[in-house]
Amino acid sequence: MSDSSPLPPVRLHTEAELARDALSTPLLSRAARLARWAGPDTRVDAGGGLVDEQLPAAAEALGLSGDDAAADASEAWRVAVDAGLVEVVDEDEGTVTAGEDLALLTGGSPQDVLAVWLSAVETVLADASVPDLDGLVDEEGEVDLSALDWDPEGEAAFLDGVLGNLYLLTVGEDTPGAPVPLPALAASVIVPTDMGEPTNDVLEQVSDAMMRLDDQFRMLEPVGFVAYRPVDEALMADADEEPAAPVDDTDVSRYGMVRLTPLGLYGMRARLLEAGYAAPAVGDLADKGADALLDGTAQFPPGAAQAETEQWLQRRESLAAARELLAAARGSDAGAPLRRLRCQQALSLVGASAEPALREVLDDAELGGLARVWLTEHGAVDVPAPSETMVYWLTIDTVAAQLAAEGNSEELRALVEGLARQHGGFFDAVWRVDHPATADVLEAMGRLHSDKKVAKEARKAAFKARSQQGG
Repeated sequence: MSDSSPLPPVRLHTEAELARDALSTPLLSRAARLARWAGPDTRVDAGGGLVDEQLPAAAEALGLSGDDAAADASEAWRVAVDAGLVEVVDEDEGTVTAGEDLALLTGGSPQDVLAVWLSAVETVLADASVPDLDGLVDEEGEVDLSALDWDPEGEAAFLDGVLGNLYLLTVGEDTPGAPVPLPALAASVIVPTDMGEPTNDVLEQVSDAMMRLDDQFRMLEPVGFVAYRPVDEALMADADEEPAAPVDDTDVSRYGMVRLTPLGLYGMRARLLEAGYAAPAVGDLADKGADALLDGTAQFPPGAAQAETEQWLQRRESLAAARELLAAARGSDAGAPLRRLRCQQALSLVGASAEPALREVLDDAELGGLARVWLTEHGAVDVPAPSETMVYWLTIDTVAAQLAAEGNSEELRALVEGLARQHGGFFDAVWRVDHPATADVLEAMGRLHSDKKVAKEARKAAFKARSQQGG
């Protein structure tokens, strides 16, 4: 991801909802319970970890049992220390007391709770980047790091890249919140974008990455960062072992499915912002002016642009909002056509009480056309017919806006072909339109039109328009 271009806007739950979710996550709730359980007799080692002798009691306090009880209790304790829920009083003695942030979980604001949760997330992410040390312990009980092929920075960067891609896939508009197959996610950071058919070596790298991510997502789920369906254990069985039950080889979910939770979206956005990325959230523009709204939503996907605009309109009276939007839509700069398109879309969400604002701009060369469209769609009476000049100007403005919003899309191609078909002598008239984008629009029409004869007419008209503009 580039840190210079904005990411798609994310739709976040309210901070109150997110704080409630954070408090109910298994890992943070366990960490809080251990912080309250700790007392004068609790002891920690030099690294702040709970001493081995007290892990069984900690696990019992959490209601944990089984082979992983001690490990889970140790993890919860480590989160409690790192998140400020427990504070080491005397490192030599190994004594502890309740940390200042423990009270925030019950008496703090939603932002306070989320700050504690984010600290817990950072602990888990750091742990997730550490490889499995089983099998690396020597005869003296020490970890043999020389046998470990591990690049800490590279491993952390790999996980960050995966989570960044998962964020992009989650905030996309096609299937918001849909789980992502683990093979596709692993491939997104392994397979080069310009590679056609992946080589066997690349496919092996993807498979290895899937196994690493399977472990990492299992760790991230208890802190509420992801919802994860693990890789089917049967897939990792020896090839000569018979499966316990019939399996469907076409079921992609067996290879792991993952999505960011609402908390995970919040956490990823916080991490992206801290790393210097432009990561907008729907609602960021609600308290800003109409100029910021129209410019800010210019490159938003349609659904996000509408959601942002709805929040902006909720804070304003319809007539005043319409006047502000229309004023912000004026201009002859390159971004003006798309601003006017966003203005028109925003005005479609306001009621009939905004009619006076639209009538006030009927004679405006830049806004008169869209005002007539709005008035007609809302059943207003006595709407003056537009002049031919205004019709052509609005046509150029609309196509210029669509080009800026979508590029050479199929929808725009259909619009271009429809315009040329419906208006006889279209190109003979339209090149004279006094609009900064006339020549660019006609050149685009020449590229997009499927009829070679019509495309040639468009290019000739573009040449005339550019000559008229002195270009």
